[in-house]
Amino acid sequence: MLSFSGSLKVFVAVEPCDMRKSFHGLHDAVTGKLKEDPKGGAVFAFTNRRRTILKLLYFDGSGLWVLAKRLERGAFSWPKGADVRDGKLRLSSTALALLLDGIDMRDGCKRPWYELP
Repeated sequence: MLSFSGSLKVFVAVEPCDMRKSFHGLHDAVTGKLKEDPKGGAVFAFTNRRRTILKLLYFDGSGLWVLAKRLERGAFSWPKGADVRDGKLRLSSTALALLLDGIDMRDGCKRPWYELP
């Protein structure tokens, strides 16, 4: 289980990303496409076109973390917002937790594919 503080900045890349990217590729996507500093203490979330894979890039002060989650069925409920700037949308850490836990943020209910182990 991941736990992030309430003051953590979270940015979601609105456009799909090539999930073959890892540390360097995601770092370049953050600086080039999202126009942010990867070492600024924020979490950056990326997904593929089908929304079945999610990757997070996070700098903890000593190094970069890349976390990945692949769904066995279903798709992530990827947020769409009116205030998208530079290809990114800012979320709260609570909204990130909902996204990772399979909660559809549009209507606040679990996606049909989601089951607790």
